[in-house]
Formats: sequence, structure tokens, C-alpha cells
Amino acid sequence: ILSLITTCLVLLTAKSKKTLAKPGVKNVVLVEGVRTPFLQSGTTYADLMPHDLARAALQGLLHRTGFPKEAVDYIVYGTVIQEVKTSNVAREAALGAGFSDRTPAHTVTMACISSNQAMTTAVGLIAAGQCDAVVAGGVEFMSDVPIRHSRKMRKTMLSLNKAKTLGARLSLLGSIRLAHLSPELPAVAEFSTAETMGHSADRLAAAFGVSRQEQDEFALRSHTLAKKAQDEGLLSDIVGFKVPGKDIVSKDNGIRPSTMEQMAKLKPAFVKPHGTVTAANSSYLTDGASAVLIMSEEKALAMGYKPKAYLRDFVYVSQDPKDQLLLGPTYATPKVLERSGLTLADIDVFEFHEAFAGQILANLKAMESDWFAQNCMGRKAKVGAPPLDKFNMWGGSLSLGHPFAATGCRLVTTVAHRLKKEGGQYGLVAACAAGGQGHAMVIEAYPQ
Repeated sequence: ILSLITTCLVLLTAKSKKTLAKPGVKNVVLVEGVRTPFLQSGTTYADLMPHDLARAALQGLLHRTGFPKEAVDYIVYGTVIQEVKTSNVAREAALGAGFSDRTPAHTVTMACISSNQAMTTAVGLIAAGQCDAVVAGGVEFMSDVPIRHSRKMRKTMLSLNKAKTLGARLSLLGSIRLAHLSPELPAVAEFSTAETMGHSADRLAAAFGVSRQEQDEFALRSHTLAKKAQDEGLLSDIVGFKVPGKDIVSKDNGIRPSTMEQMAKLKPAFVKPHGTVTAANSSYLTDGASAVLIMSEEKALAMGYKPKAYLRDFVYVSQDPKDQLLLGPTYATPKVLERSGLTLADIDVFEFHEAFAGQILANLKAMESDWFAQNCMGRKAKVGAPPLDKFNMWGGSLSLGHPFAATGCRLVTTVAHRLKKEGGQYGLVAACAAGGQGHAMVIEAYPQ
């Protein structure tokens, strides 16, 4: 009886808030969201290709929803490190998953918010009346990234291909020097500044006075909460994946709660010897894919589907990629709240992307600073930092893993699941991205 009364009170409280529906604007809903287990790169997925993971996520979505493939109007996928053989990975994965060859599909890239971009593209297609049902998602495969020959070697090889005589070919082969054989390795670095993201995170943490201990404590919190969520079966967006020649993978493999003593032993990973960002308080290279089914509310209900949540207002922001590379959440959060007519206190569930513990803590300090709001953002007052008892309560990218282009869908699906479990009405997703960009979206619980 007590449980029933509590449930009723929670629902009454949630319903007492206004809905964010807008006159004349279609309600766009999240019907379902799934993902493959997120695995550390170089582990069980190592021999696959990106489209294999994306296909698995798409098939998992179809299996869980029973949605007819022919009813999907469009497919949008995000990816960051492209496999050259499948540059439009959305199309290749869709064909592999058994979707109609008449269903268009395109791929987007916007660093760590690529699948957020895929989802908001879907929202736009539906809001414009072009589509009723769109599948969006993202995939990242760090186990096999493209490694190029040097520029000089590439030029020589292309010239060899065009050479018409044996003499010309021999001359070109004779011009090759040992230095030409040095490969170009990909790096998580800014093209405009040549700075690695980890180095930037270290500078950001120093600028906001975030200590090594604070970062380690936050990373430990992330892993501890993720392990608790995993053990309690809360990570229900995961669909099992049978890796050819191996066992079925059914859970993330990077969740590893440690101790503060063990974490303190690690040396700085980027700024040596005095930096504070380490392997333990950073997100790790991850393989994984995600997929969501987004529909107009009208169509979803007509087909007999119960949506999980409404996808409401969203914003994209951009800042200086040198000194404000990872501050996207600080800039995006007040903007999306203003668009929605909400305050920070109205939000019941927060899910922010955890690139680095230092990045998260720097954002929370920036959001809590009137000085930063007035002098850096041109705002009258701070937006305020999310309370930690509402923040990333099932773990985050530091622990669950961060396949660059797949994380956005995980964040949105997690908000929908947490809102239902916790009885909240509004959730907020926010993330930073390479290039000094960022994103935020407000999600509203679907009435139970």
C-alpha cells in the first residue's frame, strides 16, 4: 500500500509541472533506444568493422521494438573516425541489418556529439513533416583506426600508379627514402591548435583549480555508480551481441571501481610531470554502437507504440577551441533552459558526457560562477551547477565507455529510463565536443 501511495504521489508531482508541448509543433517522441555493450578497444570486438557494430545495434532495435523495417522513412548515423571502405556507414549498416534498399541513409560527424546531431536531424525531418519514423544512432570503432602513409609516400604511390614506362617506375621507386615509410597515426587532437584533448583538459582543470584528488574522486564515483547500475540491471538499453567465433557479449567491460590509493599511483598522462589528468580519471578508447527509434507521437500511437519520452528543445554551441574546448555544457545548458522556459531547479535528471573528470568538474565550477557568466558568457548571472544527487546516477562515459559517436544516444536513452524509474518529468542532456562545440537537449517524460 505504501509503495502504491508513493507512486501516486510521484506521478501527481510530475504532472503538476507544465508540459513543453508547443501549439502547431509536432510532438516528437523517443520510442526506444538500444546499444551494443561498450568495450575497451582492442578487446572482444577487435576483429570486426564499424558497420558490424552499427548493424548489431540496428538489429537489436528492430528486435526489441518489432518495428516493421519498411515503415522506417530514414536512417541517420554518426561516426567520427571513418572507415574508408564504409564512408557512409549508415547506409552499409542499414543494408546489412536488412532494411529496405529504398530507405535513404546518411552519416553525420560532429565529434563526440555526432549521434546527438543524428537525433536532432531526425527531429528536424519529423517536425518538417518529411518523415514519421526515423532511426538515428552512432558508431565508433577504435580497435582499427585508419593509419596513413606519409604525404610524400602517398604522392609517390599515386605517381607510380600513373607512370607509363618501366624507367619512370624505377625512378620513382628509387626516390623513396626511409623517412617516407614513417606512418601518420591518428590523434585525438585539435587541427586548429594541434593540442591533444587530454592536454586541454589538464589546462582546463588547472584554470578552474580542480585538484587531482577531486578528479580521482569523481572518476571513482562514476565507476562505483556504473557498477551498481550494472548489478541492479538498470543498463537495460544494452542488447547482447554474438561476436563471430566468440561468446555473446552482454555487458560493458570497462567498469572497474578502484580505490583512491590505487588511482593515486598513476602518473600524469598528458602534462608531465605535474599534470592532474591520468588514465584513471579520463574516458578510455571504446568500441560500440547505439540506435534509437524516433517518431511523431501521432504515428507512434497509431501503430500501437508507447513512447518513452518527448524530445523537446535543443541547442548547439561553439566556443574558442583553445581555452574553452570542453566547456560546451556550461554554454549550452542556460541556452536550452531559456528556450524551454525552465530553470535548473525544474530538471529532475541530468546526464552529462564525461570526457574527463577534470572537464566535468571544471564545467560544474564554471556553471556555479557569476564571474564566469558575466565576463566570459555575457550573461547577468550564473545558471548554477546540477546537484550531484541528480547527476549521472548510473555512471557515465568515464566508466561505461565512450565510443565517440555512440555516446549521445546512450545519454538520451538513459535520461528516458531514469525519468521513468525516478518519477521525474524533465531531463537534460549536455556534452562537449572537439572543435570547441557543445550540445544540450531537454527531454520530457512520457505520461505513464
